[in-house]
Amino acid sequence: MLQLSIFLENSKGRLAEVISLLAELKVNLRALSLADTKDYGVLRIIVDEPEHTTEKLRERKVVVSLTQVWALKVPDRTGGLAEVLNQLVQHDVVVEYMYAFVEKENEQAQVVVRVRDQETMENALKKLNLPLL
Repeated sequence: MLQLSIFLENSKGRLAEVISLLAELKVNLRALSLADTKDYGVLRIIVDEPEHTTEKLRERKVVVSLTQVWALKVPDRTGGLAEVLNQLVQHDVVVEYMYAFVEKENEQAQVVVRVRDQETMENALKKLNLPLL
């Protein structure tokens, strides 16, 4: 799955401006995460058409990049996420960051995961048979 990372100046109204632009472009946000530093923020979003959305944002001079992430279905119960993460660790997967979807489906939480090495993650998923979105 591809994630958009949008770089935002830490200034009044900038987040609202970009979210409004996405609405104007008729982009449906499936998931998002916002992280910040003193000078800038990174808005990470999952959308239905990431390449098309990236192109439209770049036309509007928005600084955006595409990143490979994984959307895992995790059991929606106490310890469900811990079980999945422990299985990934056993297969040498290093998680750089993660965030959850707000919707649930069939008693499964949906978690977006960025990993250090894509090939290691692919191999782990084949061996573990973990469900993907």
